[in-house]
Amino acid sequence: MAEVVIVPDEAAAGALVADAIVGLIGGKPDAVLGLATGSTPLPVYRALAARIAETGLDVSRVRGFALDEYVGLPPGHPESYRSVITREVVEPLGLAPGLVHVPDGRPVGIRTAAADYERAIREAGGVDLQILGVGRTGHIGFNEPGSSMASRTRVKTLTEPTRIDNARFFDSIDEVPMHCITQGIGTILDARHLVLLAFGAAKAPAVAAAVEGPVTSSQPGSAIQLHEHVTVVVDEAAAADLQNADYYRYAWANKPSWQSL
Repeated sequence: MAEVVIVPDEAAAGALVADAIVGLIGGKPDAVLGLATGSTPLPVYRALAARIAETGLDVSRVRGFALDEYVGLPPGHPESYRSVITREVVEPLGLAPGLVHVPDGRPVGIRTAAADYERAIREAGGVDLQILGVGRTGHIGFNEPGSSMASRTRVKTLTEPTRIDNARFFDSIDEVPMHCITQGIGTILDARHLVLLAFGAAKAPAVAAAVEGPVTSSQPGSAIQLHEHVTVVVDEAAAADLQNADYYRYAWANKPSWQSL
């Protein structure tokens, strides 16, 4: 069972996860972080940047791997995930740019980009802590419903709901790419610790399906139930459909002081 932590708001979630990452880096200065994009992980990155500034934590050896990238957007496009990761993670946290990787979504070389990315993750020793969001369709990364639980990094076609959701970052939906390159569910499950975040009532059905529903490719987020170390951090609205919410609150309130996330 995943550890589910229900917090008052996004700021509390960001602080909680940032503290866990600080502890990870403190014990492993060359820790490998799995980096999600979108609005959901922003509270974590902001809180982590503040912790690093406050403590002077050395992050010069921290490595990172983004979950996904659009296919066809130039790396310098402001909404390419390379640009987003640079703007929202690398620069605020002071990470070494050369140690933070994003899948190569350029059409040139796209046939080998997935295999290249898988190899880079393996050569880094794997991901220590993977930050995840979950989409309204239940997708994690860009693994849309129907994705294999054993899938590896590959090119996928985005669903219309996902393109509509992401259109807020573009001038129109017509500018949202149709394809992406994403870590597969099997790739994500290789990480040593998964931290899934979700906020707002719109995410409540997907959270309930991921945490308490059957494990099914129709709800890719449910794959987290197959992992031995999962932390789900949600606000009250996103937790609204959880049948065992009272137990999750009880377990968190009585968590041993020596246990970390």
